[in-house]
Amino acid sequence: MGQASGVGRFERWMVTAGAALIVAACGPAEASPVRVAETRTLPALDGRALKVSLVEVTYLPGESSAPHGHSCPVVGYVLDGAVRMQVEGERPAVYRKGETFYEPPGGMHLVSANESLELPARFLAWFVCDNDAPLSVALTDSRSRKDSE
Repeated sequence: MGQASGVGRFERWMVTAGAALIVAACGPAEASPVRVAETRTLPALDGRALKVSLVEVTYLPGESSAPHGHSCPVVGYVLDGAVRMQVEGERPAVYRKGETFYEPPGGMHLVSANESLELPARFLAWFVCDNDAPLSVALTDSRSRKDSE
């Protein structure tokens, strides 16, 4: 009888300790409010093989990437600095720290650049893919020249 009651105490102690660890890990009850940074309806994807890739991109002052495309939808979130973006068919835009952007699948990313000549820029890009194609594919030279005319 003494052992059974000892096991019960031990189990209660483990549950209490586990609950305390969970509460401590979750932080104080008065946590900062949650902010929804971006909401998009994604195009139809093959739900049997979805893959999410999170890519951190850093542009040094004045740096940019060559025109390219993505086969998957991309949601971006600017961590530091400001980035200048333009997807084919859309107007150029500048996104600053804390702002988000969206690129549709198959969209041609004509401009992706650091807006500043003095400070670096950094953003996260979430790719939601239902295929194994490369995340980014360079546009051909003839395609890039045609789009910039």
